[in-house]
Amino acid sequence: MPKPLRPSTIAVVKETVPALAAHGSTITREMYSRLFRNEHIRMLFNQANQGESGAQTHALAAAILGYARNIDNPGVLGAVIERITQKHVGYNIMSEHYPFVAEALLEAIAHVLGEAATPEILSAWGEAYWFLAEILKEREQTIRNGILAAEGGWTGWRDFRVMEKLRESSVITSFLLRPDDGGKVVLHKPGQYLTFMLSPDGGDTIKRNYSISSAPSSDTYRISVKREANGNGGSRYLHDQVTVGSVLKVSPPAGDFFLPADQNGPVILLSGGVGLTPMVSMLEAVVNQGPHIDVHYVHGALNGDTHAMRERVQTLARRNPRVAATTFYSAPGVDDVLGKTHDAEGFINTDWLLANTSLLTADVFLCGPRPFLRTLVAALVKVGVQSDRIHYEYFGPADELLAT
Repeated sequence: MPKPLRPSTIAVVKETVPALAAHGSTITREMYSRLFRNEHIRMLFNQANQGESGAQTHALAAAILGYARNIDNPGVLGAVIERITQKHVGYNIMSEHYPFVAEALLEAIAHVLGEAATPEILSAWGEAYWFLAEILKEREQTIRNGILAAEGGWTGWRDFRVMEKLRESSVITSFLLRPDDGGKVVLHKPGQYLTFMLSPDGGDTIKRNYSISSAPSSDTYRISVKREANGNGGSRYLHDQVTVGSVLKVSPPAGDFFLPADQNGPVILLSGGVGLTPMVSMLEAVVNQGPHIDVHYVHGALNGDTHAMRERVQTLARRNPRVAATTFYSAPGVDDVLGKTHDAEGFINTDWLLANTSLLTADVFLCGPRPFLRTLVAALVKVGVQSDRIHYEYFGPADELLAT
């Protein structure tokens, strides 16, 4: 553990909370601008999260504000710290990269706050940054050591060959991956993701996270990816250019969103769109273990054209008498038939969940786009689902609105 912060440092950092609340996003935007002047550092990050929406700058600003408010009790930030360290492991961010962030952050604070950024404030934030950095680095090393100690474990980037490419719907395609060196792979936790370093023809190298959509296996991973027409190239590259036999660079499984191995109570898996990918991994894992817990898989899709893995999920449900599967279509197509292609119409809602599942006693896992999570997480809390039973993953940088 790092050396404890001095009381004077804690006091100064807490005094900056109002300034961070007012200018936090401006500071983090300036920090990233300075940080990414270094091409090597820029390439460590997923640039898709640095888009016009400002999601990543807002997420980091919220994290820094949360740290300042709780600097005398950082233990309450455990979930945030775990999420950050898992991302760092996936992106292969190492100890030697932390000084670049420290320099950019302190320069950004000084630039945005101007004369208000006194030497005392900059010194306190420098000490506070390195206190947190040491916590992050220790946790990251623990994660990496655990991966290396497991059969099939590796660190950094490893070549994987695409063994199968399967179109799951009009927008989602699955890729079955096997190590090009012929070795084993480390067993992932159902719900975790892989990070890819992709090199689209004629473009910059990019990094993307894609959830594993298969149960843990020592031989292969499967990812299922939605083609984003307006995205920054990762999904389009996989769909349009990657073929069977292509080799991709992959870092080990990471992520703090997963179904615990010792889960012993009922589970509800809620997903929207391509958010089904970690849920299918969880569902396959449960079915492979045999009937030991009750699981209700509830998925929302636009229609049968966009609905992926329907037959796979139905087969899994038939294999395990304690598994139920329900599909909602919000805009059924002309070939969709209620009771055949889907079970309900409209959107997943808590009235239906209360009437048809063990909602108030189950652990609820959710994954999907931002509107899906914003609506359902708030609705679950409102009807009385305990907050510690709600677990969710958002494809992209989480922000403070998802943490409420």
